[in-house]
Amino acid sequence: MDYLAGLNPQQRAAVENTEGPAMIVAGAGSGKTRVITYRVAHLIEKGVDAFNILVLTFTNKASKDMRERIMKVVGDEAKNIWMGTFHSVFAKILRVEAEKIGYPSNFTIYDTDDSKSLIRAILREMQLDDKLYNANFVYNRISSAKNNLVSHTEYLENKEIQAEDSSNKRPLLGVIYETYAKRCFKAGAMDFDDLLFKTNILLKNHPDVLNKYQQKFRYLMVDEYQDTNFSQYTIVKKLAAAYQNICVVGDDAQSIYAFRGANIQNILNFERDYPELQVYKLEQNYRSTQNIVEVANSIIANNKNQLEKNVFSDNESGSRIRVQRAFTDNEEGKIVAEAIVQDRTSNGLHYNDFAILYRTNAQSRAMEESLRKLNIPYKIYGGLSFYQRKEIKDLIAYFRLTFNPSDEEAIKRVINYPKRGLGDTTVEKIIVAADKYNITMWDVICNPSQYIEGRIAGQLNDFALLIQSFMAEAKKLDAYETALYIAQHSGILKELHTDDSIEGRSRYENIQELLNGIKEFAEREDIEDRSLAIFMQDIALLTNDDRQDDKDKDTVSLMTIHSSKGLEFKNVFIVGLEENLFPSQMSVNSRSDLEEERRLFYVAVTRAEKKLSLSYATSRYRWGTLTNCEPSRFISEINARYLEIEVAKPTKSLLSEDGFNEERRTWTQQREFAAKPKMSSGPAAGSPAAPRPKTTTMLPKAHVPSPGFAPDPANAFQTGMDVEHEKFGFGKIVNLEGSLPDVKATVFFQGLGNKQLLLKFAKLRIVK
Repeated sequence: MDYLAGLNPQQRAAVENTEGPAMIVAGAGSGKTRVITYRVAHLIEKGVDAFNILVLTFTNKASKDMRERIMKVVGDEAKNIWMGTFHSVFAKILRVEAEKIGYPSNFTIYDTDDSKSLIRAILREMQLDDKLYNANFVYNRISSAKNNLVSHTEYLENKEIQAEDSSNKRPLLGVIYETYAKRCFKAGAMDFDDLLFKTNILLKNHPDVLNKYQQKFRYLMVDEYQDTNFSQYTIVKKLAAAYQNICVVGDDAQSIYAFRGANIQNILNFERDYPELQVYKLEQNYRSTQNIVEVANSIIANNKNQLEKNVFSDNESGSRIRVQRAFTDNEEGKIVAEAIVQDRTSNGLHYNDFAILYRTNAQSRAMEESLRKLNIPYKIYGGLSFYQRKEIKDLIAYFRLTFNPSDEEAIKRVINYPKRGLGDTTVEKIIVAADKYNITMWDVICNPSQYIEGRIAGQLNDFALLIQSFMAEAKKLDAYETALYIAQHSGILKELHTDDSIEGRSRYENIQELLNGIKEFAEREDIEDRSLAIFMQDIALLTNDDRQDDKDKDTVSLMTIHSSKGLEFKNVFIVGLEENLFPSQMSVNSRSDLEEERRLFYVAVTRAEKKLSLSYATSRYRWGTLTNCEPSRFISEINARYLEIEVAKPTKSLLSEDGFNEERRTWTQQREFAAKPKMSSGPAAGSPAAPRPKTTTMLPKAHVPSPGFAPDPANAFQTGMDVEHEKFGFGKIVNLEGSLPDVKATVFFQGLGNKQLLLKFAKLRIVK
């Protein structure tokens, strides 16, 4: 059989052994999809009826790609395989069996917006505080219950759940869940989670139906098994119980969806359910260079909760992994953009060979702006462009109204957001009046009683006064102060802050990131006019070409790491590797959460084929305050032999008293990277705290201080900071000990080595 010839021994064994329970542990880049498709093709070649094969995936794209590959081997018979996502396959089954659980066969499937709209209606009817009982929160709570197979009846009867809701001051969540479930049932509708929840009910309460599908699906395959939740696990286990010809494929090291309910224990404990399990390990990585694979291995080795495997690569060794430090997130964006230009030019690459991966969507702003400044085309994947996101457009609409109240599109966008009783009917009346009297919508809003009949004049007056207050403040405040005032008084910040769902937190972070960008703009010294009006003009220029960029296939890819799973690129930049960002602040208090963050980093690293770059900033703006950042602990977990640490130093040329023009102070360190140096009396021999230059630079005999040299106070210094001394020149703080005012610093000065200084007397300046 020709399709077997190209498989390595481990892949071939996984394809040919089709009887009984099997688990294929597929490392990153190990040819997982090929093994799945060839295994299914092999079943058909052996005479198994395609109608008796069920293949479950997590994306429609994966199903489509697999079916096309199988067709190349077995032809049109592949069309008869039951293959698709969990939701699509079981929706198909429910259409046939729906009447057994009281639903019509043509039941409606509610999407997320439908579900949240119904929840909001229920909250209004129950006259509940929609801040406390936020629709997103309620939706996520109900979704979680269903994914754990907890019905509304069981929810209300469970004393622990009720106690938890009461302690969180939401005692009526169970009643809302019950009302929501009954309203969906009355409407003949199932939401997305119901497609699995109701399938479990069907198989549990109707043994004849369970037996029917056990006989039908004699061979089951589940892709990305590490991403299954309890509901999915239960369905698969029931269906496979009769013949136990179940094969699951996955990689515990790539389990990154716990926030969606995925349970890594499903794959870690699979052998408990099937003691006769055959395990096949696909350990050869065909995607990445040896260095990238070894970096990934050294990262994931720090996780205790994992399946044992030894991933390796026979590809070329490749270049070391570049680690770059920036002083700010804007500089980080600049470093990445410039590296893309350089790598593309020198290596003959295309833009689509590059990807920039980040932990949160908010991080895209600095990257986007830097790419645009160098005319680098890009596309945001798994999300909208930063300035096209709803929450950003909403706040910017308020900005637009502040400087041009005649902007009708801005009026229509925010007149009732946050809600203030000025809905669609009111907007229609305003538009009719404006057209009738040939005036602007703003003119109508400012004088509502002259143009509109009814009781809405008070609300319109309040809205007009709100915008007029923004206009007045904009004349007195700088860009950042104006933007913050508008964000606070418009109600947007409060609206998003009360939404504690994953989506709500992300939108809140995006608003914070926009304000951070405005803060940086307001502090620029290279432009005269730093008003919010000018910032708005810059934003308009930045976003004009979005559509054109989207049409261009040769674009740099920007995405969160979660969105990158399953993809691969020649060159990958992982940005924002800082404590409390990656790993996230919410993950560092428990081992399980931290291990998931580490798996997320592993996924990011293994997207790279040829070249991998890591970067972090030593400072980021948070709510207008410049905050110092520590490098991520994940960097220090990487075996140092695979790293090339690059530290950009000040680039101004300094003229020594001997007339030597000092070269640009940049060096490359190949050393162990310590994210959190320990406090001690001084670095030991061979300590990573004492970097050695890769090349020798000509140093002046005496240091000439930078123009305007001014020392910083003793309480401003932290380990890892770059500093300047009047006499010793530029250096790096490698250790601090003692307490104020008698803090002693160990500083490494290039060409001079380590020196210990009392900060209160040292006269050090922080290099920014």
